Amino acid sequence: MVLAGGSGTRFWPRSRRARAKQVLQLDGERTMIQQTLARLEDVVPDHDEWVITNDLLAGIIGGQLPEVPADRILREPEARNTAPACALAAFLLERETPDAVIGVFPSDHTIGNVARFHMILRAGIKLACSGAKMVVLGVPPTRAETGYGYIELGAAVTPTTVGGEAIPVRRVRRFTEKPDAQTARGFMRSGNYVWNSGMFLWSARTLTGAIREHAPKMAPLLERIAAAYGTPHFEQVFADLYAQCESISIDYAVLEPRSHKGEAESELYCLPADFAWNDLGSWAALHEFVSENTNVVNANVVEAAHEVQINSSGCYVYSPGKAVALVGVKDLVVVETDDALLITTRDGSQDVGKVVAELKNAGRLDLV
Repeated sequence: MVLAGGSGTRFWPRSRRARAKQVLQLDGERTMIQQTLARLEDVVPDHDEWVITNDLLAGIIGGQLPEVPADRILREPEARNTAPACALAAFLLERETPDAVIGVFPSDHTIGNVARFHMILRAGIKLACSGAKMVVLGVPPTRAETGYGYIELGAAVTPTTVGGEAIPVRRVRRFTEKPDAQTARGFMRSGNYVWNSGMFLWSARTLTGAIREHAPKMAPLLERIAAAYGTPHFEQVFADLYAQCESISIDYAVLEPRSHKGEAESELYCLPADFAWNDLGSWAALHEFVSENTNVVNANVVEAAHEVQINSSGCYVYSPGKAVALVGVKDLVVVETDDALLITTRDGSQDVGKVVAELKNAGRLDLV
């Protein structure tokens, strides 16, 4: 299940409601969602991919992913966060293949070591098949990041062997949402925390059981939507009932309550996402990723018709139709589209989403 309904506000002005981050070519010739599906080809059987998005993006995504059957691209009638989206996939599959393992993947991340990604996925699938286990992939942190959720690791359990290699498995002690800087530094010093990648593995039966237990008001709504799938009434039932689901993340709806049972009872497990993961969460993150993986001059990442650099470094500039000259500047982010111009610093790029909020407040929906 690929989650593709987000609006990518921190990548404004390129990312808009009708052309969000996941359908953009940010770091190569393929879009983010095309890269996501391509990475899964060797692990997921043909036609077992599902995408959940919205009406504004569904047409573009369908055009970018011709290999995904049209009835597997679900259009959320209303954005309700990740719990209803993840759970809907489970209720749909529970009806025919309750033991099928569902992998949940964001549509807008990058992974540098795809072979390692496949190995960890196969280990996670094997673990999720072995009982009512919920598996999360945790990224080894490289800095005291305040923009990610964290997972506190518990006891080590028997490794899962794939291709002759023993993949370490840890129980999950607890989930912590985005911490302040001091707390994040403490997490780093402890060495016992990883970033929550937002990638999960569980059987359909396991997740539906968890939803029934921890989100009992949501479960019957999703059951009725799943029962209508494939009938002429599906779109109307989907529209009527999905909006009644609580808008809540899968972390808050299921994983955190499950962790409160304690390590031994929760059946929550973490595998290492040690495959060069990057969520490309801001223009600064994209700058860092591109500058580390391509040959650039003075750490300037420039997409322009022509560029001139004089005594400048660390800048990200997107202005593909124009000549760009950088003179005596450092660590700037400049992004130009037909109707908007963003000027900020790399440090300030985390706040770009606030621009979108301001534009909405001003009634400039044409710019969001």
